[in-house]
Amino acid sequence: MSENHVASAQKHGRREFLKAGGAMTAALLAPSAIADAPKAMPALPSNPVTLAGMPTRNLGKTGYRVGIFSLGGQASLEKANNFDVAVPIIERALDLGVNYIDTSSIYGGPERWSEQYVGKVMARRRKEAFIATKTKERTRDGSMRMIEKSLELLKTDHVDLWQLHDIGTMFDIDAVFAKGGAMEALMEMKEQKVVRFLGLTGHYRPDALMEGIKRYPFDTILMAMSAADPHHFSFNEALLPLAVEKQMGIIGMKIPGRGRLLSTWTPPPLEAQKHSWEGMVLAPTPGTLTIRDAIYYTLSRPVSTIIVGCDTVAQLEENVQLARDFTPLSDKQQTELVAKAEPVSKPSLFFRFYDRP
Repeated sequence: MSENHVASAQKHGRREFLKAGGAMTAALLAPSAIADAPKAMPALPSNPVTLAGMPTRNLGKTGYRVGIFSLGGQASLEKANNFDVAVPIIERALDLGVNYIDTSSIYGGPERWSEQYVGKVMARRRKEAFIATKTKERTRDGSMRMIEKSLELLKTDHVDLWQLHDIGTMFDIDAVFAKGGAMEALMEMKEQKVVRFLGLTGHYRPDALMEGIKRYPFDTILMAMSAADPHHFSFNEALLPLAVEKQMGIIGMKIPGRGRLLSTWTPPPLEAQKHSWEGMVLAPTPGTLTIRDAIYYTLSRPVSTIIVGCDTVAQLEENVQLARDFTPLSDKQQTELVAKAEPVSKPSLFFRFYDRP
């Protein structure tokens, strides 16, 4: 049998496994189903440019060395019918040594444009990138449907990191850890070697994320970490030290606060902001930091990497160059940036002020 036929047979076996759903749990345990499941994960991805392209750090205890700058799955990567812009950004990121790409089942709406764009590149360059995606579903069955579609769109038969998306309150924690909750899907897929590592993500409040870490030994946490963080519901005070203690891979996000933290940001008219999804906290003025300030602050914290969504190839190249030139800020410099961010801290942390159940 040719290698192509073998790969096709393996992918078919996984697809059939995932399609079974909650009602088929008993059937999945039958010898025939187990025989179709993959027996081993491929080797960890390896981008040959990374070591020369930027500094690397351990992704917690995973054994993976990740570049300190990673590509986020939003910005241009979540806009509809944006292949001509998004795909070149992903290609260029890999060319520059980025070896971790973040996406999600909800980025880009029901069509999941972000996963589509990543998959377009992964069809040819899967071995160069550590792929992280997420499920926003809180049930086992819903999450199983999410991972099935993720694999299809990402053009792969395995995901390196599957994460619980947007854990904000104890309502989320209780739901995912309940009988029939999403954690059952995550653990099943890890056991079946459809996903390599498990993580959780959040940007709302620290308490629920801390409880999640206490309930299960997640491999990674993706958390909002910017210079504005200490001013409102800080993740720095207790959540970050707990993640460090657990030796988790720590991925920083919301670095520029959707641009609101940056002095180069031009605020939309306030009336327009009121009608936008992030309009709960209005931003009447530009921010106060440069992108260098924003990136270097978070990279000076105990993180493995940061993810930043990019609008253009030029923006990506600027961010990678900053990562390449990075040297840690002193405690004094970090404190100064936190103070500088204070006037725009609430708009920059707009995601911490939504009403939640």
